[in-house]
Amino acid sequence: MNDRFANAWALLPGYLSQHVVLSAAAMALGLVVSLALVVAAVRSARVRWPVLAFASLIQTVPSLALLALFYPLLLALSGLADGVFGVGFSALGFLPSLLALALYSMLPVIRNGVAGILNIDPAVIEAARGVGMTDWQRLWRVELPLAAPLLMAGIRTAAVWVIGTATLSTPVGQVSLGNYIFSGLQLQDWVSVLFGCIAAAVLALVVDQLLGVIETGLARRSRPRVAAGVAALAVGIAVAALPLGRGAAASYVVGGKNFSEQFILVDLMTARIAEAGGAAVQRTGLGSAVVFAALASGDIDVYVDYSGTLWANVMRRTDVPRREPMLEELRAWLAEEHGVVMLGSLGFENAYGLAMRRDRAEQLGIATIADLAAHASELSMGGDLEFFSRPEWAALRSAYGLAFASRREFEPTFMYRAVEGGEVDVISAFTSDGRIAANDLLVLADPAGAILPYDAIVLIARKRANDDVLRRALAPLIGAIPLALMQEANYRVDRERDKETPAATARWLENEIAARGN
Repeated sequence: MNDRFANAWALLPGYLSQHVVLSAAAMALGLVVSLALVVAAVRSARVRWPVLAFASLIQTVPSLALLALFYPLLLALSGLADGVFGVGFSALGFLPSLLALALYSMLPVIRNGVAGILNIDPAVIEAARGVGMTDWQRLWRVELPLAAPLLMAGIRTAAVWVIGTATLSTPVGQVSLGNYIFSGLQLQDWVSVLFGCIAAAVLALVVDQLLGVIETGLARRSRPRVAAGVAALAVGIAVAALPLGRGAAASYVVGGKNFSEQFILVDLMTARIAEAGGAAVQRTGLGSAVVFAALASGDIDVYVDYSGTLWANVMRRTDVPRREPMLEELRAWLAEEHGVVMLGSLGFENAYGLAMRRDRAEQLGIATIADLAAHASELSMGGDLEFFSRPEWAALRSAYGLAFASRREFEPTFMYRAVEGGEVDVISAFTSDGRIAANDLLVLADPAGAILPYDAIVLIARKRANDDVLRRALAPLIGAIPLALMQEANYRVDRERDKETPAATARWLENEIAARGN
């Protein structure tokens, strides 16, 4: 417990710094746009409804979906800018998060601003007109000052929303306090989850109270109080941003998805790059679609993917070839279409496999997926959050006619608990997961060969294709990690008791690789 707390505390400056800068920038951008729309809305009834409807509509889009949607949009714009002007921009991380959060901040500011101005006593407005004020003078000297307390209430609400929603920016590559939460949920590190939640809550409360000081100052016409609140916010943002300028510039960006194996491999590659004389920064917790697009566009330099994922989801292939021809075709396609270098396979496969508790399978006489099909109508199936929408599930249903009595989706951690506790009968297990052996699960044979090979392969971005440091660091890993070794490494991170951090497990794994190579 003490080690986990110490590790979480050590990460706080970096995570908090980026969270604060992102939230402050999103609020600033959102305020500029929102105030302009407030002015337009109060001046024209025709503009008012579309503005309020747009701001309300944004709130109906799930925040994680909005963040994810901005990445492909910005990626396309970056490609267009590169083609037209010869200069692109990074679509990963800060920019999509900034734009999505700015949009999320707008509704309370616009709604409160419009309501505050429209509800000003008409006699006051007439008096302002009577003394000869122009529309702009009336806005700045009368309407905004009178509406300021209600407007500040909207800003306070928006700030709390933005700080909370910023924790969801991890899957699009932005470091934030959400890194604690996403990795903690996956690794069952509840200290990390609580640390992230508490840190985000405390930050939101502090910002809300400081904005409350400004709101009270505006209501009381107290300039010193307003100045004190603004100064405290400015100092807080500046202090929180200090760690951003202290780190050494990283030469390489190592990407990874959001599960235990990927966290371990990212730490392993980062350490090896450092040993080879390079400096690397990590971008973990990325979605499957995001991470490959980030590599192809040069936003990250290297990551580990799986041949079956690329074959089905990126190449959009529906056939199921043998391993070696598949790897060769995949290698050629990656190089030709994206300039991506497939350095090679790490030596193990992390494939999908249908798994049951061994005692339950033996009770029903099930050893293969074909056997399972005869009992499926009486059984329940659990999958990870994307399994039932993947081509593998469609291939299994087509090959075996699987029709389960019920289906449920889980985070991988809870999926294994569900089958162990009997909440579901079958799960879509991952063959390199150490919990298969630890929970005495039986991976059912696939006689029809419906499941694709899923070799773990190292991919390098076009701009790093001939990078000596990267190749020197990672080439020794090719073929060096057998399945049993990766299963043990994963279990060290995923087990219930005496859990290790991915970084500690990566060090153990490197030592094991070195010992086996000698």
